[in-house]
Amino acid sequence: MSFLTMHLLLLLLLHWLGLIQAQVNPAVCRYPLGMSSGQIQDEDITASSHWYDSTAAKYGRLDFEEGDGAWCPEGPVDPEDMEFLQVDLRTLHFITLVGTQGRHAGGHGNEFAQMYRLDYSRDGNRWNSWKNRHGKQVIEGNVNPYDPVLRDLEPPMIARFVRFIPITDHSMSVCMRVELYGCEWLDGLVSYNGPMGHQIVSAGSPSVYLNDTVYDGVISSRKVSEGLGQMTDGVWGLDDFTQSHVYNVWPGYDYLGWQNTSFENGYVEILFEFDRIRNFTAMKVHCNNMFTKGVKIFREVQCFFCSELGKWEPTPVTSVLVLDDVNPSARFVTVPLQQRMANSIMCQFYFADTWMMFSEISFQSDTAMYNTSGVYPTADVDSTTHSDNDINPMHKVDDSNTRILIGCLVAIIFILVAIIVIILWRQFWQKMLEKASRRMLDDELTVSLSLQSETIMINNKSSSSSEQESNSTYDRIFPLGPDYQEPSKLLRKLPEFALGLEEPGSSSDYAKPLGGPQDNVPHYAEADIVNLQGVTGSNTYSVPALTMDLLSGKDVAVEEFPRKLLTFKEKLGEGQFGEVHLCEAEGMQEFIDKEFPFDISANQPVLVAVKMLRSDANKNARNDFLKEIKIMSRLKDPNIIRLLAVCIRDDPLCMITEYMENGDLNQFLTRHEPESAEPVASNASIVSHANLILMAMQIASGMKYLSSLNFVHRDLATRNCLVGKNYTIKIADFGMSRNLYSGDYYRIQGRAVLPIRWMSWESILLGKFTTASDVWAFGVTLWESLTFCRDQPYSQLSDEQVIENTGEFFRDQERQVYLPQPAICPNTVYKLMLSCWRREPKSRPAFQDIHRILQECASQSEAE
Repeated sequence: MSFLTMHLLLLLLLHWLGLIQAQVNPAVCRYPLGMSSGQIQDEDITASSHWYDSTAAKYGRLDFEEGDGAWCPEGPVDPEDMEFLQVDLRTLHFITLVGTQGRHAGGHGNEFAQMYRLDYSRDGNRWNSWKNRHGKQVIEGNVNPYDPVLRDLEPPMIARFVRFIPITDHSMSVCMRVELYGCEWLDGLVSYNGPMGHQIVSAGSPSVYLNDTVYDGVISSRKVSEGLGQMTDGVWGLDDFTQSHVYNVWPGYDYLGWQNTSFENGYVEILFEFDRIRNFTAMKVHCNNMFTKGVKIFREVQCFFCSELGKWEPTPVTSVLVLDDVNPSARFVTVPLQQRMANSIMCQFYFADTWMMFSEISFQSDTAMYNTSGVYPTADVDSTTHSDNDINPMHKVDDSNTRILIGCLVAIIFILVAIIVIILWRQFWQKMLEKASRRMLDDELTVSLSLQSETIMINNKSSSSSEQESNSTYDRIFPLGPDYQEPSKLLRKLPEFALGLEEPGSSSDYAKPLGGPQDNVPHYAEADIVNLQGVTGSNTYSVPALTMDLLSGKDVAVEEFPRKLLTFKEKLGEGQFGEVHLCEAEGMQEFIDKEFPFDISANQPVLVAVKMLRSDANKNARNDFLKEIKIMSRLKDPNIIRLLAVCIRDDPLCMITEYMENGDLNQFLTRHEPESAEPVASNASIVSHANLILMAMQIASGMKYLSSLNFVHRDLATRNCLVGKNYTIKIADFGMSRNLYSGDYYRIQGRAVLPIRWMSWESILLGKFTTASDVWAFGVTLWESLTFCRDQPYSQLSDEQVIENTGEFFRDQERQVYLPQPAICPNTVYKLMLSCWRREPKSRPAFQDIHRILQECASQSEAE
């Protein structure tokens, strides 16, 4: 017997047992409803659109890899779009949990929904948006395409139809696989209508709000109707109604309550409507009985019944309760309904004290059985009264047989549970053996960092595991960082881009798997990139996995610097994992390479930048920090900030890099004025055009060096270029950590930042970071320099308009906005900027060409 078969049998048995006890327990009602198992049929899974037949709605099943691996809507999803994946459960269900997953497709997909919301309906006509107990609709989604993420629904929802609606902050591609968890809603209740709850106001105490805060129907000032809420959420109120199961809510949250002075007749009337005619056995009402505060259970209830014919039976079921003035505990009160048949019940609950409070109401019933004529039995058409004898079900269940059936079912359940435990136990040990094997392989890949007196070991993980465990800012905030890809079909809408994709021998990041039944179907792909996590929360560099392996597979001698020789001057910035400090270092000359030019005397302190990892940083951040040391130690170029020494024998881990006495280029140019024929009114120093070109040449030279190693900087800007003596420029990486430049980064949901005004269109829309995108950023950096950083790039556009403008670059209909030509910028240099902003990444110049062009411009300036 397969595990799936046993699982289905277990669900069926639980369903049968549910007919006997219909009370819903959300802690137990957490069974998968059939997306993963295939129990939900393909025709019951629909969507607003799909990118291709291989990403249709039917492929949106959690843990399935069929087709192209998930449901993907057609084209990118914009913030104002409402694309959805809809599941029809055929009957009402009590849904307590949802699961989502991105599109992995065996490593070829890299799309997922970072956020989504849920819409649901009980009849397919009236739709509600789910919101949690604090009124929030947006649900946190996935952080990678392969790991399922389960989210509890608090409160649960009662629905037949459910829609998963991806939410985005900007235009991007998303794909989803989903599962719903819960159990069948055996009550059949589709709405309850009644008066709004009241408020208890007392001097010197917080107000107690007894309203139905999660009701999903029509809410007016006096009544609620056509919906369900807290009385069907499966949560029972506490004995003390001023306390709650839910944290950070107001007193009285668990209860819906009323005061007797507001009802002249002395009772609260609630109408219950059901999905069909049912044979009702009992009603269970969870009531508060805190009589010391004027709260008691109801003293009497009268329930009237209505059939499909729309006529209310005049003879109600009446129950008179024995009141309890001894035990103040909340309790369930069971009201027998004498097997009356109806699709609507109206109950009048009579007050026994000043207040009456309910937290839960449930019904025990079976679907009504009709006689052979299929007509509800009546005496005659005009009859208004039915006795209990008028109700003639086709058969009744014998009590003795029921007990035997229950005993058999319980025995079968125990046997199935034992089998499942054995299977899970075997799977557990298999996984342990697999982990042990992987650990042995990881040990074989261990690399070392050689220090003056000790060796630190770092596990060199594969790129896939590194991406999976990374806490990188870009990984978290932008669709999977550099690996995120759009559907190739979308790109093929642009003929010139399609040609680029299909060109033989092309170095495009897009690929199509060979073989298989759908070779003519475009597929997604992802690049093999390792993202280094900077201590300030930024990615210092994006490094191809092969390059990373070559660099990190060698021992690197890095000197350990005595912490006592560091004098902290000021904090330059901070991020998620650490801080950057400006320090003075004594005796640094003894710790640097002999080949490193250092024109400071031995007894003079050196200005350095110290990246410090917080002692409580997680394991991934620490590993990335040590890897960054390895990479930085190998970057030796006159225009790249050099790693001088480290402090890693104890916490906090530190790396010590150069720092230039004139600060960053942005602030340097802000303090200066451009060369002009007219005298300068202020006392600001002058920077000549020739020196501007000289600094730009050095930035291009440093980037040429990085690109030769296939390194991608991802945040090139004047704020990340440091200025030394004689206009020396060195490229750094900690501009993102400085509060001074927080306005240069676009924040997504308050969790992350992107330098969108410096980013290429493909980096913003597709998440592709390459040397070509660094070239784009260089063009913006050059523009900044020639405007003396007086304005932010695209200062006339909001962040949202900047993102919209990248869409114009993508559509290429000549409506995109370019940065204007600076006043002191020669035509030759502006043409160079425009070439950096060409739509096609492969059409942009290489840094080697940019450096050559700037050299020519410098020579022309000297000749003039």
